[in-house]
Parts: sequence; structure tokens; C-alpha cells
Amino acid sequence: MDFQVAPEIEGLRKSLADFIDREIRPLDESELDPENDEIPHELWNKVRRRSAELGFYAPDFPEEYGGAGLPQVGMVALREEAASSGVRLAAGVCYGPEGPTGVLLDGTEEQKKQYLMPLITAEKSMAFALTEPEAGSDAQNIRTSAVKDNGDWVLNGRKHFITNGKHADFVLVFAANDRELKANGGITAFLVDKDTPGFSVGRSQKGMVEGEGQFELTFEDCRVPEENVLGGPEKVGFGFYSAMNFLGMGRLSIAAMCNGIADYALNLGLEYAKTRTAFDRPIGKNQYVQGHIVDSLVELKASRLMTYECAWKYDQGDPVIQESSIVKLYASEMVNRVAYRMIQVYGGMGWMREVPLERIYRLVRIFTLVEGTSEIQKYIIAKTLGL
Repeated sequence: MDFQVAPEIEGLRKSLADFIDREIRPLDESELDPENDEIPHELWNKVRRRSAELGFYAPDFPEEYGGAGLPQVGMVALREEAASSGVRLAAGVCYGPEGPTGVLLDGTEEQKKQYLMPLITAEKSMAFALTEPEAGSDAQNIRTSAVKDNGDWVLNGRKHFITNGKHADFVLVFAANDRELKANGGITAFLVDKDTPGFSVGRSQKGMVEGEGQFELTFEDCRVPEENVLGGPEKVGFGFYSAMNFLGMGRLSIAAMCNGIADYALNLGLEYAKTRTAFDRPIGKNQYVQGHIVDSLVELKASRLMTYECAWKYDQGDPVIQESSIVKLYASEMVNRVAYRMIQVYGGMGWMREVPLERIYRLVRIFTLVEGTSEIQKYIIAKTLGL
């Protein structure tokens, strides 16, 4: 295997770094409170749209829908670069849960034109509504129902922990519990516009990182036309299969972000170890501190190699079922360990909000939970081994 990243991808990575330093970092420093995690929604949109104008937002989608056909190796490089910058607004430079999802590639051509393409250009945003109060890791146990009535589908149920639920122009909703759905596989995906009667946004669910957090979404006799079944009427009952086909991309994205954040945190710790003195010498001369730095570097390098190998395999057409779970498991656990160690390097100062590590420590905790918990990743890996 060639371990060199292609020159065109390196050039794209460098262009992204220049864009972040030139346009995004000044916004970060002038518009955001360093001790408050809140990011105004309009500022977030401004970053997304500018990034889309320059071709950084969703270049891995097909050219015919507004992307650039960038391979996943390239997308991993961009996500890692953005995360390693330490710029909070850089999280919006490459799409996240509010942006395009590969699941929409299973839509009809009209659906791709109406829903996918405006996401790729950041003109619109979406929410991915699968999780429910009684269906988290066991996603197939969702209770939201879809019942056929006079040619339409009527949705009833409640979703929670939905990122961008308040601001989404439309929601990709997964529903089940109808005889017709069960006959085909159990779960169907529906495209529900934000102004659809019967659809409402509930309370904000705040987490360890301050801000709006996630949202509850409620569907009460929400009537959805048949043409809004993802993929068309013939795809009734196959929504869960569509979602599973693109989980590898989501887990790969998480791994790339974790690698970038770990790189940023490690560099903070390394610089502090070189400049902070105690007992008349830099603390980096102490073996315990050196151990924190070296252990973190070794784990980060291992995680990067796994991540790029997984992306390369994906680009070759491999479904990377095992590999994507491995990289998501390892990278998400790794970045938590790195953040912990770098706070130890800083000592009491690392616990203070004036230092970025405190915020990073809270931020990275979510990565072992989203896109399947660490325990679920182990379960998937075990299944691929025939256990």
C-alpha cells in the first residue's frame, strides 16, 4: 500500500488550512466567547455556505449532484485538518449531521434534486430522525408508526437527541409499525418538510457541551405524501437497510474528527510541557509528563493509519463493516484518553475554562456514544468474526 497521500489531496488540505486561517479563525476570535460553547446559528450558516462556495463543504458527493467526487481518503484529510486547527467554527467547514447524508443517494432523482442538492451547497440543512426514547442502540425497535391512509402516510411518534432538529428545513424520519412496512422489512424513511402539519419541535436537550444541544421532535397525525417515501413507493420497508449501507461513512467521519482533535490537544500539551517550568526546569523533562505525551503520540499515529486504511478500502468498494467499527471504536476512545492526559500535563490550569482543554474534554465524550456506542462497535466487530 502507498502511504503517501496524493498531491492533489495534500493541495486541497493546504487550501482548507489557508481558508480556515484567513476567514474562519478571525470570526472565531471576534464573534465567540472563549468561555461559552454557544455558537449563533446564523454564524454557523455563514461558515457552512462560505465553505460550500469554495468547494470544501461536501466534495465527496457525486459531481452530478453538486459535489466533486472526492474519495473518502480526501474527505478524511479535510475533516482531520479542520479539527486539528483548534478553531471552533471550523467544525462547520465540512458537513456534519445537518448536512448531506449518503442515505439520500437512495432517493429518487426528483428527491435528490429537491433535498440532496441544496444540502450539498449548504443552502438548506436537515435532521436525521432515527433515535427514540426507547430505541437508541436497538434502532430497529422504534415505535414511531406510519399508517397508509388514502394514498398518504400518517406518522405518529416522538424522536429525541436529534441534532439540528430546531433549524432543519426538512427531517429524514424513520418509522415502522404498519403491516405494509413490516412485510418488506420493517422500517421506512420519510422526507418531512418543516412546515408539514402535525410535525413540531419540542424541548431542547442540553448535554455536557453548552448550547442548544439536541431536540425532541413530535409527529401527531403528520400526513406525508407517498412521493416523500425515500426512494419512492417501491422502497417502503427498506429505510433501515438504506441507513445501514452508509453507516461506514459516518463512523469514518467521526474517526477523522477524533484524530484531528487529538492532534490539536497533543500539540497544546507538548508546547506547555516545553515552556512551563517547575523545580527550575521545563516539566517536559519529567518522565511522567513525557509518558503522557509519548503515549498519546503513539495512539494517535495508530489511529490515523487505521483511519486512512479504512477510507482507502471504502474507496475501493469495500463496505468496511468491520473496519469502520474498528476505527470509530479506537479513535473515539483514543481522543478521550489524549484529552485526559493533556489536562494532566497542564495540571490545575488544564481544568480551567480559560484553557481550551476543558472544553475539549467535555466535547470528545460524545464520540464514544454517537454513531453507535463503543459497546455496539465491539458487538459489530464480534459478529464479523463469526461470534
